[in-house]
Amino acid sequence: MLTTSQQYSYHIVTFGCQMNKSDSERMATILENMGLKAVDGPEDADVVLLNSCSVRQAAEDRIFGLSRNLSKLKKEKPHLIVGVTGCMPGRDKKDKMGSKLKGVDLYFPTKDMIHLPKWLTELNPDLRVMENLKEDYLQLQPTYKSTFQAFVTIQTGCNHFCTYCVVPFSRGLEVNRSLQAILEECRLLAKNGYIEITLLGQIVNHYVAPDPEYFSASNPYKESDFAKLLWELNQIEGIKRIHYTAPHPLYMTDEVIDALTLPKQVNFLHLPVQSGNTDMLKKMNRRHDRELFIETIKKIREKKPNIAIGTDIIVGFCGETKEQFNDTVSLYEICDFDISYTAKYSERSGTVAAKAFKDDVTQEEKKKRWWKLQRLMEKIVLKKNQAYLDKEVSVLVDDWHRGWCSGNSSEMKRVQFKGEESLIGSVSRVKVYKAGEWMLFGDHITV
Repeated sequence: MLTTSQQYSYHIVTFGCQMNKSDSERMATILENMGLKAVDGPEDADVVLLNSCSVRQAAEDRIFGLSRNLSKLKKEKPHLIVGVTGCMPGRDKKDKMGSKLKGVDLYFPTKDMIHLPKWLTELNPDLRVMENLKEDYLQLQPTYKSTFQAFVTIQTGCNHFCTYCVVPFSRGLEVNRSLQAILEECRLLAKNGYIEITLLGQIVNHYVAPDPEYFSASNPYKESDFAKLLWELNQIEGIKRIHYTAPHPLYMTDEVIDALTLPKQVNFLHLPVQSGNTDMLKKMNRRHDRELFIETIKKIREKKPNIAIGTDIIVGFCGETKEQFNDTVSLYEICDFDISYTAKYSERSGTVAAKAFKDDVTQEEKKKRWWKLQRLMEKIVLKKNQAYLDKEVSVLVDDWHRGWCSGNSSEMKRVQFKGEESLIGSVSRVKVYKAGEWMLFGDHITV
């Protein structure tokens, strides 16, 4: 045990999605309120938390590997406390995976982070107890990593039970956060100088306010609580950019599509499709078909012609034939996506797919299909990026290195230009003179 005079420290390793990153920011709040300070690596930490992802087996394998390394480190630092949280323990109801982890002192789902102070002080009584911890972890104010960008969780869990997905098992059923709490958090962010917010939810556009009385009487939207929320956030002075992830095609209603035109919405939408074949979509329990998705993309582009659109795709799902995969290729061409995140199907224990279907597409075939979509994406991205030549884009600068600023445009295109480090955290106008697959290069336009 360490002496009470020593400064305690923590290190959090986060895997997976933006939701996990936001959860880690809340855990950081707990640890800092206990008097711990953040350090850059586990070697210097007294508490190490691994915030896990369970989407694919590879993500879980990394947790097993890290836990083995930390177990070795504990031989040199016997006082070191190691915890694993996130989606992995969330879905591990019978502790089958947790029992195999080496050197792990705490193993808990995200929602139980409220008990972290109690558990840590039991393991090391010299740690300071955090008083009056909220019963709902979402009520914790995150320790934001950025001073100008913030994740704002509006919803956790999911009711859809896509057959390949572990989220309903790892995070539970859908819970919508209080509208009042969301608005208060975003107003406070604006007051503290934050200019960009990203709304997070497993099916973010299915948000239903548990306290709708906090919507303004002047709100123009009548049906969709999510569209109403976007309008409310657009009224907050100081917030300049708003985007969200991840919506579902089923809930891209006319109002939600119209809300894409609100002045502070980024000119980008990430809308997962997963497959371009209707039979595969049924097998995945996606609740939308090929035709609905194509029609939705058409409506979006009619309302906002220049919007950039991204998607998620799974190749090699159970029983997927070459013809069914070719439907995904043709849908990709029809929808003309700006970006896609393609994953080779990975069987996850406990899901419907693992129980009911055979993972019968070979790894070699999955890899071939992945590469076909990857090459198609690169071709389309390069072509689409040429349209930005000699055009002005709006860039939120988030990095600087050796005289070069970089950041995302409103279309979520990565942009580099020469500029001062002082531009970090500001929105700059940039005229593009070169366009590659993954980067636009331009000149800073000064007023």
